[in-house]
Amino acid sequence: MTHDPRRGVILRWQSWLVLVLVLIPVSAAVLIQALGFSWFGARILMTGAAIGAAFGLLVWGLRAATPGAAFTGGMFTVAFYLVAPGWRSLLWPLLALFVLTFAATRYGRARKEALQVAEERRGRSAPQVAANLGAAALASIAVSAGHFFVLSPGILRRPMLIGLIAALAEATADTLSSELGEVLGGEPMLLTTLRRVPPGTDGAISWAGTVAGCAGSGVIALIAVLVLPLSWVEGATALAAGVFGLFFDSLLGATLERRGWLNNDAVNFLSTCAAGICGAVMAVSLS
Repeated sequence: MTHDPRRGVILRWQSWLVLVLVLIPVSAAVLIQALGFSWFGARILMTGAAIGAAFGLLVWGLRAATPGAAFTGGMFTVAFYLVAPGWRSLLWPLLALFVLTFAATRYGRARKEALQVAEERRGRSAPQVAANLGAAALASIAVSAGHFFVLSPGILRRPMLIGLIAALAEATADTLSSELGEVLGGEPMLLTTLRRVPPGTDGAISWAGTVAGCAGSGVIALIAVLVLPLSWVEGATALAAGVFGLFFDSLLGATLERRGWLNNDAVNFLSTCAAGICGAVMAVSLS
């Protein structure tokens, strides 16, 4: 079953609400940090801004995003860079997310177009970027705040960092599972009933898509452990939370989205939030 375009129009306000709820606080946080930086810190900010602009131009040039989406992604990139400036930063998990999801979106495009489930050729919109990366971008505010305020790393910063990685892992897993599952997974099953349903059905899962999603989540967690000050246990925590978010996404799709209460952007945002919260709570319980 393909998505009903009329329902998408009716619920489009949810997509724009997600964009506003994410982009405004993230932009404000970047601005506040810019005002609070010293001369040395200003160079860090300019480096982050240059990287964000380059990333935005790249995704726009590859037609992976609209101009608005490229700006939104660029702003998020700056926020991620400010969490841990330098070579060992969140930019590497973010780059891995982009490469994996870009390749998965392009893979088997002819079949996806035949099934009417392919992404638009103009690329992702700003609300779609906010829905997938917004939870991680919001978590970056809390982590970056430790540079300016007296925050105990064990109380807030470290669990939020693990939650941030979990949100990125879930966003990667969700895209890979849906994009590759539609091509490689055969006829999927509805999560709530385990009955066979056509590709494109809200809440449908397949073995191939699930394996691909879990693998993508593992790649993000692995890269985070290699470049950030995270232990293997913390990386595994982020991975587990990302996989939890993947199934939570399918559960929302099979229930609230199928009933017309949520659109896909709202489901994606809530799922990444669930993964982030799960990762942060698990991190606190392990500390």
